[in-house]
Amino acid sequence: MTSSPSAPARRPLATALLVALMAPGLAFAQTAREAELEARVAELERVVQQLLAQQEETSIRVEEVKTAQARQPAPVPEGAQPIQATTITPGANPGTRFTVGGNVRVDTMLTHTTDGDIAKNTAGRDFYIPGAIPVGGDGVDTYMDAHAKFSRLWFDASTELDSGDRIGARFEMDFFGGALGNSAATNTYGATVRHAYITWNNLLIGQTWSNFMDTAALIDSVDFVGPTDALIFVRQSQLRYTNGPWSVSIENPETTVQPFGGAPRVIAGDNSMPDFTARWTNRGDWGHFSVAGLVRQLKYEPVAGAEDTATGFAASVSGLVKLGERTDIRYQATGGEGFGRYIGLATVQQDAMADAAGNLDALGGWAAYIGLRHVFNPTVRGNVFYARSQWDNDTALTGLGVTRRVHSAHANLIWSPVPKLDLGVEAIWGERTIESGTDGELLRLHTMARYSF
Repeated sequence: MTSSPSAPARRPLATALLVALMAPGLAFAQTAREAELEARVAELERVVQQLLAQQEETSIRVEEVKTAQARQPAPVPEGAQPIQATTITPGANPGTRFTVGGNVRVDTMLTHTTDGDIAKNTAGRDFYIPGAIPVGGDGVDTYMDAHAKFSRLWFDASTELDSGDRIGARFEMDFFGGALGNSAATNTYGATVRHAYITWNNLLIGQTWSNFMDTAALIDSVDFVGPTDALIFVRQSQLRYTNGPWSVSIENPETTVQPFGGAPRVIAGDNSMPDFTARWTNRGDWGHFSVAGLVRQLKYEPVAGAEDTATGFAASVSGLVKLGERTDIRYQATGGEGFGRYIGLATVQQDAMADAAGNLDALGGWAAYIGLRHVFNPTVRGNVFYARSQWDNDTALTGLGVTRRVHSAHANLIWSPVPKLDLGVEAIWGERTIESGTDGELLRLHTMARYSF
C-alpha cells in the first residue's frame, strides 16, 4: 500500500505550479504598460517640440516687430505732427541737415541832436551812425522812429559725405533794404542779403563777415551795431582758408576817396587787386585774444586813363577777458593807413585823400573801443562801453568839413523774461567833430524787443 505525500512536501510543489501558471500573464501585463508609457512619452515629446517651435516663431516675430518699430520715427505729440512727411530738400546730398532760424526784432528810438536833425529815411535814423551826427546845423531837434527792419531769416544746410568731406551753405537776410513804401503808410522795405556762402572742409567761399573783423569781441548792445565809432564792421565776398588758430583770406576790394577840396566822398570802384587779410586767435577758458592784419590796394581813376594807386594797411588786436562767471571785458584797437571803409560801416571816414590831379594819399588814423558786460541774474544783463576813432586828414587836400573825431558812450540793460525773448533799453551819447573844430552831439534812448527762433 502506497502512502500519499505529506503536507509539507505538497506546499513547494503547489507554489511552483502557481508561478508557472501566472508567469505568462505577468509578462503580458508588463509589456502593455511599457507600451502605453512609451506612447505617452512620445506624445509628450511631440507636444514639447510643437511648443518650442511656436515659441521660436513668436520670438522671431517679436524681434521683427521691434526692428520695424526701431526704424520708425518717435511718436509725435498730438497737434505737433509735421506738415510734410517727405524731405524739403529732395535735391540735396543724402544725410543733409537743413535748418531754419532767425528773429523778429522791433526797434524804437527817441533821438535828440544839438545841430539839426538827421535826415528822414536815412540809416542814421534806424541805428547809431556817428558819421550822421549833424554838425553846425540850425539848433536842437528831438524826434522818434520805430521799425522792424532788422528782423532776420536764415537757412543752413550741412552734410558730411562718405568720403569724409564736410560741405555746407548758409543764406541769411534781413529787411534793411531799399524802401518800397514810407512811414506814412506801409513802412515796406526790401529783403537784403546779409550772408550767402559755401563751406567745404577748411574753405569758405562767398559773402560773410570780413576775416579782419573779430565777431567774438562784439559788444552785447541794444543798438544794432553798438560801438560803431571804432568797430571793424564789413560783410563782403571772399575766399577764406582756416586751419586751427589761423585764417587767411582774399576779399572783395573797394576804395573810398575824399576828392580834392572837400567835395562829396566817392566810392571809386576801380580796384584790380583783392584785399588780403590774416588772423591768429588764441582761445581758452579765460576768453580769447586775436591779432589781425590787412593789406590792400587803393586805386582811383577820376578820369579815364588818369588812375593812381596807393597801399593801405592796418593791424588790429581784439579779445574777450572773463572776470569771473558773470563778468567780462571786450575790446578792440585798430591802426594804420587806408583802412577807413572798414570802420563804422564806411560812414565815419574815407580810405584816401586826392589832390587836384587825382593822386592818392592814404588816410591814417586809429580806432578803439572797450566794454564791460555783467550778468546780474539768469534773466538780466547789462553793458557799458566807450568807442572812439580819430583821423589825420590833410586839410590842404580835404578842406575843413571832413570828420576829425567821433566818439560815444553807451549803457544798457537787457531783460530776458523767457528764453529767446530779449527786451532791452540803451542810453547813447555821441559826438562828431570836424576839422574846423565845429562839433555836434546826439542823445538817444533806444529800445529793442527781439524774439529769436
